[in-house]
Amino acid sequence: MNKTVVQNINVGVDTGKDFLDIHIRPLNEYFKVSNDKKGAAEATKRLRKLNIERVVIESTGRYEALFVSACAKANIPFSIVNPVHVKRFAGAIGRRAKTDKLDAALIAQFGEVIQPKLSRLKPENMQKMADIVRRRNQLIEMQTKEKNRLQIMSKAIQPNIKAMLILLKKQIEKMNDELAKLIESCPDYRAKSELVQSMPGIGKISAAALISYLPELGLMNSKQVASLVGVAPMNKESGKYKGKQVTQGGRHQVRTVLFMAMMSAMQCNQKFKAFYERLVEAGKPKKVAIIACVRKMVVILNSMVRDGVMWEEKTV
Repeated sequence: MNKTVVQNINVGVDTGKDFLDIHIRPLNEYFKVSNDKKGAAEATKRLRKLNIERVVIESTGRYEALFVSACAKANIPFSIVNPVHVKRFAGAIGRRAKTDKLDAALIAQFGEVIQPKLSRLKPENMQKMADIVRRRNQLIEMQTKEKNRLQIMSKAIQPNIKAMLILLKKQIEKMNDELAKLIESCPDYRAKSELVQSMPGIGKISAAALISYLPELGLMNSKQVASLVGVAPMNKESGKYKGKQVTQGGRHQVRTVLFMAMMSAMQCNQKFKAFYERLVEAGKPKKVAIIACVRKMVVILNSMVRDGVMWEEKTV
């Protein structure tokens, strides 16, 4: 194979939990590897021999991370794309048949025709961001406890508590700076952060938490994203028994972040404030009303990221 002759090579990767289906266009070559370190190494070794324009892989939020990391380390250009865009492309060209092998070929064709921009995502930074957000939350909790102790401890102990509060404040500020640097270092993170922050009530920390804890944001439908966060109402029925709808499961880290964001949003975002007040006036308990507002918030954020549009109150 003469790689100096074949130009504009686009590789499509269909990502599964256990396997990666890979199609090389226009060579019309196909191969399959396991979705683990061994498989990723095998695939990148083969792809490095080609004059690749881009490897195109759909963003699933989880299953593509290992292969993307391997491509980054091997200096193979890659584009992480929204599955919705690939699906729309398939509809535009009349592609209806669906198998893993065909999907890989479709993704490669999408890369050749659409030429999505190359991603500069550093997968290891996503875990680092999640760790920083987690540690920041721990520090905030420690800070709250120390402030409460300051109110009840004797004056002899208060200087020690105040010194601890100063230390905690500095550490929290350090975590804030680290998050800001991580987001600015990656165009993909920065673009997503700007989108979600356009919604009144979502700040830098909330945006960072959403990026790290909910990478699937923008890749699911409304019911899926609400269920993943744990704010989708579930029916409790058995025979003649008809219980109340409840919310359960989901990612508590994201839910906590969105609850805090909603408390802020209800002060500065008229749409959410009005929605909350209507629910309370209709007889809904306040906690239930807040959960409904959070569900509305995550559904709107999901559509904003999916469509790449900023917040507009008239669209709510």
